[in-house]
Amino acid sequence: MGRVIAVANQKGGVGKTTTAINLAASFAAAEVKSLLVDCDPQANSTGGLGFPRDPDRFSTYHLLLGEAKAEQAILATELEELRLIPSHKNLIGANLELVSVEGREFRLRNALEFIRNQFDFIVLDCPPALDLLTLNALVAADSVLVPMQAEYFALEGVSELLDTIDRLRQSFNTALRIEGVVLTMYDDRTILSQQVTQELKKHFGEKLLQTIIPRNVRLAEAPSFGKPALLYDVRSRGAESYIRLAKELMGSQVTHEIPDPANK
Repeated sequence: MGRVIAVANQKGGVGKTTTAINLAASFAAAEVKSLLVDCDPQANSTGGLGFPRDPDRFSTYHLLLGEAKAEQAILATELEELRLIPSHKNLIGANLELVSVEGREFRLRNALEFIRNQFDFIVLDCPPALDLLTLNALVAADSVLVPMQAEYFALEGVSELLDTIDRLRQSFNTALRIEGVVLTMYDDRTILSQQVTQELKKHFGEKLLQTIIPRNVRLAEAPSFGKPALLYDVRSRGAESYIRLAKELMGSQVTHEIPDPANK
């Protein structure tokens, strides 16, 4: 059964979608079956994999409203082992449409339950808010990966997210755990970044992942071409960092090197 990882942080602009896209792509490049589920009404993960917005296509919105099954919404991508369930701007309406629905927090979990055994990893890209969409993702997930920048205010937002996760465990998903905190858009040339990193190590301990995602122009350019970084420029620092992150999260499950897509 697939391992479901929610990429979540209610603070915007921390590299959450970039992390979701490139982590899922790096899993797929390791030749394990991966699924990226775009749970954000902005649909940036969908666009970042080269799919235009299409209101007539089945999306996460239809899954949450019970209007389609997960297998009906799955799209193939450029990577052989990577699939996508797209989002659409209509998803913002689900926050209101599901308010009075019984079991509204379990809609995404129930929808994914039928396809979990088809994938090794399922990555959920959450919106930058602690709303009903994020709640559905956290209830469906086995673990939460938290991207954050090395800045002092970032810790406050993550603390709020961790409090939410603790409360959610008590009511909806007792097995939910923290996969880790990953530093993104990191600039090792600044003393501030180094100081904040030391503080984060004290605060999170082993939950602060060893892999650090640097600021990288190629990584920032890739979504405008509808590609994950390893297809846009596999030798860029950004692509290499996400490949390392995938290996770190896979841990002992890594049985072979991630191949270079440029050589396929």
